[in-house]
Amino acid sequence: MTVSPSTSAHTIVVSDLHVTDAQKVRPRLPLWKRYRQRDLFIDGSFDRLVDYLLGQVNPDSELVLAGDIFDFDSVMRIPVQPPFHVSWLERRRGLGATQDKSCFKLHVILRDHPVFLATLRKWVVSGHRLVFVIGNHDIELHWPAVQQALIEALALPDRCRAQVRICEWFYIAGGDTLIEHGNQFDAYCLCNDPVSPTIRWRGQEIMRVPFGNLAERYMLNGMGLFNPHAESSFIMSMSEYVRFFLKYLIRTQPLLAFTWLWSSIVTLVATLRESFLPAYRRPLLLEARMAGIARRANATVGQVVALGALRVHPAAFTPWKLMRELWLDRALILALLIGVSFQVVTVYNVFSPISPWWALAIFGVLLPPFIFYARGVNSDVDSTERVLRRRLPDAVQIAHADRVVVGHTHVEHHTRLSNCELINTGTWSPAYHDVECTQPYGRKCFAWIRPVDDGPRQATLCEWTDPQVRVLPVVDGAGQRPAGLLAALRAQVARPLGKF
Repeated sequence: MTVSPSTSAHTIVVSDLHVTDAQKVRPRLPLWKRYRQRDLFIDGSFDRLVDYLLGQVNPDSELVLAGDIFDFDSVMRIPVQPPFHVSWLERRRGLGATQDKSCFKLHVILRDHPVFLATLRKWVVSGHRLVFVIGNHDIELHWPAVQQALIEALALPDRCRAQVRICEWFYIAGGDTLIEHGNQFDAYCLCNDPVSPTIRWRGQEIMRVPFGNLAERYMLNGMGLFNPHAESSFIMSMSEYVRFFLKYLIRTQPLLAFTWLWSSIVTLVATLRESFLPAYRRPLLLEARMAGIARRANATVGQVVALGALRVHPAAFTPWKLMRELWLDRALILALLIGVSFQVVTVYNVFSPISPWWALAIFGVLLPPFIFYARGVNSDVDSTERVLRRRLPDAVQIAHADRVVVGHTHVEHHTRLSNCELINTGTWSPAYHDVECTQPYGRKCFAWIRPVDDGPRQATLCEWTDPQVRVLPVVDGAGQRPAGLLAALRAQVARPLGKF
């Protein structure tokens, strides 16, 4: 059964599942990547949600998986006999993003998640449409061979294959809802050119991977006590880092500072290298490519061009911003202060012998300005919601939509603005505030857009409490200042919910 893309009565939107391969338990390091161990998989809960939805919706409905459904960056397995070259860095931090390596990573993920795969198949075979919108952590879904491998893994009957589509970065559902992952509004995680997402490097075509993904691959893959799905686990103040080190790392990873330093440098170099290379374009196929993107997204070519123009400027073109996010700016300034202190003593010693311990006194004088600078540096990762709010009027006008549904920030909310609705579906990822994974971050939410009598479709943001559904309250954000938006939303999600 093929469902017309323009007549879906119900649209269900879920994002940020971050399905990846299972982490083997290490007896000596039981907390190493605890968030990726099998007992914390969301597969069973997601399957029960789909069963619930199948009993509620008509057979002309669609499930939109709005980005970061698969987490390619966390996969660190290597084939026993690789059919491709594997560098020393890939053996330590995971394979790169060539087409054949991305296919291998997808097979690894799907092999560890048979229940999740069966759930998606059940939805499609029941007569519904399944839509993937590519995010930043599953950016490797842009590869045609990876898309084909995913379709093949679903093992669908021929009559159902047309019900599955993969959209490059947005999808217009029912003519009233614009769905994106949201990473195109994040300077650290956007796809520079979703029409031509690859580059050429050393004779190979590779996927251009954003800074945020490279940071997870090269840094967090080697720092297994930090949870990449909860920013609070790795974006801390200096005092918080010290307490975290003394509580957990001094016994398990005492040389973390060295790991952080070389991993940060590798991340910075790889980001600059990939970002400044030109996109690999095929001019003769560009028209067909644009038409295909528009067809899959239920849009026109003009809408594809206009929505593409709303993406932010990549942070990779401002290297100091990257260094600030990696803490390399503070490391560099601290190294310069130490060098200046000893250089002053060395120069003075030429004219009058003094103790080298005076270098410590000079360093002590220079240290307070450094501390003042370090305490004043704030991460820019929270800016995505503010940028999105500024660009929403243009987005809804381009898409002729009543609402925008995104994910990416892992902060669920339903906000009513002056000219539209903004829904963020949060995350289903294994995000926890603590290393032991006992304090969950966020809720398992989904957006539900459905018909109401003879009027226009209405949207609700729901929480799946397994086995019940609850509706989150709508926030009036018409007069809210963008600068304080994310803090207000994080406070909002702690309020009581109403029953569905």
